[in-house]
Parts: sequence; C-alpha cells; structure tokens
Amino acid sequence: MQGEPLYDRMFLSAEPSWARLPFTYPPTAAVLFVPLALVPTQVAWGVLAAISLLLLTYVIKVCVEALPERPQWMEPTRTAVLLGVVLLGLEPVWRTVFLGQVNIVLMAMVVIDVLVLGARGSRFGGVLIGVAAAVKLTPLVFVGHLLLRKRWADAARAVVTFVVFQGLVYLLIRHDFSQFWGHAVQDPQRIGPIYWAGNQSLNGLVLRLTDNADWSMVVVAPIALVLAVPCALWVRRMSPLPALLVTAFFGLLVSPVSWSHHWVWAVPLVVFLLSRLPDRDPSRKQIAPTVAVVLVFASCVLLAMRNGKAVEFDWTVLEYVIGSAYLLVPLVAGAVLLARRR
Repeated sequence: MQGEPLYDRMFLSAEPSWARLPFTYPPTAAVLFVPLALVPTQVAWGVLAAISLLLLTYVIKVCVEALPERPQWMEPTRTAVLLGVVLLGLEPVWRTVFLGQVNIVLMAMVVIDVLVLGARGSRFGGVLIGVAAAVKLTPLVFVGHLLLRKRWADAARAVVTFVVFQGLVYLLIRHDFSQFWGHAVQDPQRIGPIYWAGNQSLNGLVLRLTDNADWSMVVVAPIALVLAVPCALWVRRMSPLPALLVTAFFGLLVSPVSWSHHWVWAVPLVVFLLSRLPDRDPSRKQIAPTVAVVLVFASCVLLAMRNGKAVEFDWTVLEYVIGSAYLLVPLVAGAVLLARRR
C-alpha cells in the first residue's frame, strides 16, 4: 500500500524494527493480500485467524467424508468440531494462527480442489490449486498429483490459472515480477538461516549436517528422485485422502524450506489414522500410530531444544534425531508401508 518495491530491500519501511523480515512470497500474493492491508494489523490478523480456524474445521469434515471406510463414531460434523478444537494443540496449527500465516488457508484450497471438486468432476477442478500456487509456489507439487490421478483437465486448469495470475502481476507490478523471478526465487537463504531446526525439510537436515553447505540441494535432489518413485506409485493406487497425504508430505520433504508451521498437513493425517481404528476397544498397537503423530506435532520439541545462532552444527546424534522429528514422520510411515507391502 506504500508503493515500495517488494524485493529490492530485505524489509519494508512500514515494518516495526522487531519484525523486519523480507517479503518472500511471489508478488501475486502481495496483490491478493491487499484487502488485509485496508484494515488495522490487529483486525487483519483476527480476520485471518478466524478464517483459518473455520477452514481447519471444514478440512477435517471433508477428509472424514472422503474416507470410504471409517468407524461409526466418526460422524463428519461432530468429528470436525471435536478435532478442530483438539488439534489446535498441534504446533503447526497454533503457530500458523499465532504468526498470521496462510498455511491452513492453502491446505484448505488444495483439499477442496482434490477431495470436493475432483470428486464431483467440477469444471473448476484445478483452479484452487493454481491460486494456491500463485500465493506460494510449493502447492505446484499438487499439479503432479492431479497428473498421477489422471485428472488431465484439472492439471491443465491449475497451470493456466497459475500462469494467468503471473501475467496479471506482470502487468500490474512489472518491476517486482522481474525481481522475484530473476533473483529472489533463486535465493532460499533470503528468508533467513534455513539451517535452523525449524526448517523440517531434507534440505534443512543436510544443511545442519554439513555446516550450511551451499551445495545441499545437490544432495537432496537425487534423494527426492528416489522417494518420488514409491510416492508416485502410492498416489496412483491409493484412495483419495491417503494419496493426497503422500503428495503433501513428499512436497514438505523435498521443498528447500519447510518451516515447522508448514506441517499443518498433520491434521488430515490424524484424521486418516483415526479412521483406521476399529469401532470398539482398539488395542494399544492400533492406537500407537495416532498417539505417536499427535505427540510429535504437539510436543513443541523444535521450540524447546537448543537451536538458532548456528548451535545446530554442534548437535549430538540424539539431538539430530529429535531435531528432525517432523520430517521423520513421513519417512518412518513410508518405511512401514514399504515393509508391509513386501
């Protein structure tokens, strides 16, 4: 709203001294965020928080309805309200709300696109994924999901929507468009020290193991290709919700930066795990996966352990394990699934 370039400096002049952080989203996001700039910051935060919590509840409801088999007690509306309150205790969820992030909103857009519009064969399928990717590039991974699910038209609409938004931004703020795609997008370090424990991606782990080596993605890329093979097979063969979860967690693992609050996909994962429980008297073995996932994401362990100011480079082996808690969840789950397949 001040007419300042978004990427020429590391912060905007309107930001208070204690919150001087660079704008890291695509310029499309700045255009879409303009309505929030029309009201005081506190009001904007409250509106975004309310929308996020409502969408969180709706995501849970949609996920429950998408399950072909579930316990009788998992009635969609009741489960959505109950889990919507309980799962606020997960660190990715409450931190997203606390920091005024849009992770829940973006997750909801993808879930609605894949599980609602896709199930109905809507001619608007793919559009929400395209919009989500215009706000933040990582949802582009779900275009691959649509292709693997043979939703060709939806994948095309997602790409077209994304490109159209880029074209509009080019016409509106050409300088910022050029700066983002020419420079800012190629510099993940621009958003801060991404070796911090809060970066729960494979790239973050490699950076911590190699004292912030600038060639970390060279190591991550072949690992991502290896992981992509079983993930692609699972996406093609699984029912809609677990297939979507595979894509979401694959994207979190291979993204250069996946801050802890990006892991809001833990919510639909808990919904899916609960659906695997029997109607009555589940055993400890059956409950264990759900309890383990909730404990990991509710523990706030990444905030409690020593991190920041490069102390991650001096971690012990145990600290590396604990400090990789989030990214270990999909890796362990994938290993268990592969073992069962064998």
